[in-house]
Amino acid sequence: MKFTLVTLAGVVASASAFSASSFTGKSLVGVPSSSSALDMKYKVAVVGGGPSGACAAEIFAQEKGIDTVLIERKLDNAKPCGGAIPLCMVGEFDLPESVVDRKVRQMNLVSPTGVEVSIGSTLKPDEYIGMCRREILDQYLRDRAQQYGAEIVNGLVTSIDVPADHKTNEDSRYTIHYQEYTEGSKAGVAKTMDVDVIVGADGANSRVAKAMDAGLYNFAIAFQERIKIPDEKMKFYEEMAEMYVGDDVSPDFYGWVFPKYDHVGVGTGTVVNRPAIKQYQKAIRDRAGDKIAGGKIIKVEAHPIPEHYRPRRVQGRIALVGDAAGYVTKCSGEGIYFAAKSGRMAAEEIVALMKGGSRLPSQAEIESTYIKKYDNLYGPTYAVLDILQRVFYSNNGAREAFVELCESKYVQQVTFDSYLYKTVQGNNPLDDLKLLGTTIKSLIGGYKKAKPDAVFSNPEESKKRI
Repeated sequence: MKFTLVTLAGVVASASAFSASSFTGKSLVGVPSSSSALDMKYKVAVVGGGPSGACAAEIFAQEKGIDTVLIERKLDNAKPCGGAIPLCMVGEFDLPESVVDRKVRQMNLVSPTGVEVSIGSTLKPDEYIGMCRREILDQYLRDRAQQYGAEIVNGLVTSIDVPADHKTNEDSRYTIHYQEYTEGSKAGVAKTMDVDVIVGADGANSRVAKAMDAGLYNFAIAFQERIKIPDEKMKFYEEMAEMYVGDDVSPDFYGWVFPKYDHVGVGTGTVVNRPAIKQYQKAIRDRAGDKIAGGKIIKVEAHPIPEHYRPRRVQGRIALVGDAAGYVTKCSGEGIYFAAKSGRMAAEEIVALMKGGSRLPSQAEIESTYIKKYDNLYGPTYAVLDILQRVFYSNNGAREAFVELCESKYVQQVTFDSYLYKTVQGNNPLDDLKLLGTTIKSLIGGYKKAKPDAVFSNPEESKKRI
């Protein structure tokens, strides 16, 4: 097939899904004020204040006739995340330089046997992968939504009452039960809120998904340590990110060292052997070796990452976006761009259906607009990266082949173009055919020199879903 391995490097570029520069806190320029509360007819609640929720709230807040509330418990959110964003996101979401910590222009790939391949030579001088800290990026997006008119509530949603007739009765409303917190308080105050539309942007353990019976999905555990390394060692990571493959660091994913503002994020992830995540984390620290030697761990983070779409992403007037919907790519683990994009797309489609706040959308309408458009646009990307993960992360022989293939300038060019701009950049059929032959040769060679993968067994844990 045309994508065969050209997209394989999407693993590499997308792998940078992790790091950022400090947000200055300056007020946003050119943000119009929202409509008066007297103009509001319908109320929309966005649950979750990450990129998907903030981008959704920003769209709703600009619409006359819609009262927008964003509920987020951790307003200083520092979600465990590599933090990489594609270049197109900077322009598409009008992000300032202040949210980008590092501009990565090189990535070092390390095979199970220690073979290193450096990629990035095909990038143009103005091209880069942005590395952000989530606490900086998320805060910026929330602040922008607030300036457009969204009300930000520091609260933890505990449950949602979903009326039995919510799919057919426009007059039925959803009741959100939550604990509201004030600055400095540890105990929340129990409150309720009645709303007409809910957007669930509350991550892998989504309370909204549970309330709407969205179904369960398989998940990975991502584990990351933020490590402050000596300044002289930090110079190596000025524009460099690293990706390590091998069953020692993960039996089905990869380990990473990604640069942050003044430190590095070192981590790994796995679906098939989650109980061994700390063992794999130790291995990635060992593999990085002297490059991070003498570093001090300043933060430890772990978080579930969805492995596929939720079985149901819309129920009545409740829609899921971001991690709550399962929008994380296989192979690379990229989720920030797709979270922001899905939040914005869902809100835009729902706003259009509401016709200036004069009506409410039906489930069928949301499915035929937001869901259909999102799947048409990104479904092939998820499918191809799923295949690539199954092929190249399945054993050490395939991992050796993967690293070797990334030496190809053609692979690097198409990979970075596809990642940075989220479009297929006109593959060359002849080069694709040559690549297929090279792939077969690399797989044969990889299997010959690779050590066998370690055997593990966790039949009960592997059945768990969230």
